[in-house]
Amino acid sequence: MSKKSGKKKKRVSIGGQAVIEGVYMRGEKAEATAVRDADGVIRIETARRKKAGRNAFLKLPIIRGIVAFIDSLFGGTKTLMRSAEVYGEGEPSKFEKWLAEKLKINVMTVISVISVVLGFALAVVLFMFLPQVVRGAFEKWFNGGESFGIWAKNFIEGGVKLLIFVLYILAVSLLKDIRRTFMYHGAEHKTITCFERGLDLTVENAKKCPRVHDRCGTTFIVFVLTISIIVMACVEALLGQSVQGVLRVLLKIALLPIVAGLSYELLKLLAKTKSPLVFPLKVPGFLLQLLTTREPDDRMLEVAIASFSAVYEMDNDESIAERKFELPIKRRDLLNKVKATLKENGIDEDAEAEWIISITLGIKRDEVDTDNLVSVKNTDRINALVNERITGRPLWYCIGDTDFYGYRIKVDERALIPRPETELLVEQALKYIDETKTVLDLCTGSGAIAVTISKETGATVYASDISIDALKLARENEELCGAKINFVLSDMFESFDVEKFDVIISNPPYIKSEDIKGLQTEIKDFEPITALDGGKDGLHFYRIIAENAPKFLNRGGVLLLECGKGQAREIKEMLTDFSQVEIIKDYENVDRIVKAVL
Repeated sequence: MSKKSGKKKKRVSIGGQAVIEGVYMRGEKAEATAVRDADGVIRIETARRKKAGRNAFLKLPIIRGIVAFIDSLFGGTKTLMRSAEVYGEGEPSKFEKWLAEKLKINVMTVISVISVVLGFALAVVLFMFLPQVVRGAFEKWFNGGESFGIWAKNFIEGGVKLLIFVLYILAVSLLKDIRRTFMYHGAEHKTITCFERGLDLTVENAKKCPRVHDRCGTTFIVFVLTISIIVMACVEALLGQSVQGVLRVLLKIALLPIVAGLSYELLKLLAKTKSPLVFPLKVPGFLLQLLTTREPDDRMLEVAIASFSAVYEMDNDESIAERKFELPIKRRDLLNKVKATLKENGIDEDAEAEWIISITLGIKRDEVDTDNLVSVKNTDRINALVNERITGRPLWYCIGDTDFYGYRIKVDERALIPRPETELLVEQALKYIDETKTVLDLCTGSGAIAVTISKETGATVYASDISIDALKLARENEELCGAKINFVLSDMFESFDVEKFDVIISNPPYIKSEDIKGLQTEIKDFEPITALDGGKDGLHFYRIIAENAPKFLNRGGVLLLECGKGQAREIKEMLTDFSQVEIIKDYENVDRIVKAVL
């Protein structure tokens, strides 16, 4: 929203209050709360206000002030608690869980009610009972125990109330969170003043505006303290000096709505004029506002402007819909939602939901099923991963990397995703490799095998592949993991001539050509077909290896091959030039690895 600078000043009925890391604004027809959450994102909630015009009685002078006072007391606390939900993080206490699970009570509602009750009780003690006690002490010390006159004792009590209020503000301002709230209070005032001056509603313009305002609640409190002196004095003049002690406190409480209503009318009246004649009446409120407001930073002004703009737009356009805060969610609830979404889309793997959440949050899988809160930003990231996964794209392509033998390996459509069985292949190879050995990783793909052997042994490692894209990915993983590998673009052994290796290791394509179309969507539609297709019987590349590997192995060298289910014995029969051939089972007791010694 933009207002042309230099235009005549505007009057606006929008007001508000500071909340936790945000600003609440309320106009004639709408209200909005803008909060900067723990991720630094401004979240906004808006609502349409009920039309008070339907009840003429509630719009009468003084009555409308009483209504506004009660509304600010309960509504303000509710808004404050709502902002805490947006910004809040952490795990609910056992008591909060008990209330929610056993009694079906909304914890924030309970907190709101308790806050209002305790706040009111504290106000009664500090601003009604204590000043009366102090005035009694004054009478004892300075007036020989005789009661002061009606006006004198009420002015003494008023002065004590004001002193207590100032000391209270100074005390709470020592707390970091309260200081930040006071800064948001300043941002609220600057934003409203910026608009009223006809300036473009920008951070730069708002910074130049004062942080005091005619319609501030702090000034309202000053008026309440002042008018309460006059009202109580008049009532006591009618009732006489018989009203004392607890009865007097109860009378103050009973008169509070009337005092609030009169104070509201005075606040509205004085806010309508800039006349120097009434300026002295505004000065006490402005001075106290210097305590309840602080200079905001640019980010706080952004929040206040966002809140103000949302209300202004809704006040002027009834077609704009309400919106609710996106709130942090418990890990457990998010886990259940992700599981349900995956299952609805044919992915019945609970582990995938756990991986998506644990990797996004940087936590262990066994820490996923807890009541800790997940921020909205992280929830959005998790939902984005889920939406990508349900297209059929493999989980690890969606995430962008996977763990292989303790190393982070980048993965995408340029190469196959390394499987756990291949870690067993590497484990067997490491038994024969040290820093003096030379190793060839044939059909390297992502480079996971070559990276692991290089990092674990310091051996001289060569890695070859027919795919230029796969080799680029393998180079990225070499750099990512800090390995040292010699890359060779080659169709199997074609680019090699006189090189000799101590170990040749390979996980070549071994799926039968006719079986590829029956594979899972995430494999056949996303992983490279050239890395899957092993020819008519799936053994095409093993024949090439069996024929050529002996030419490139040193005497006593070792060949290690991963293969598909049911292929190991046929491969063993091909390796006639090797002195020893052994089949090794995988973790599920499937013949998975063929080891041959030259």
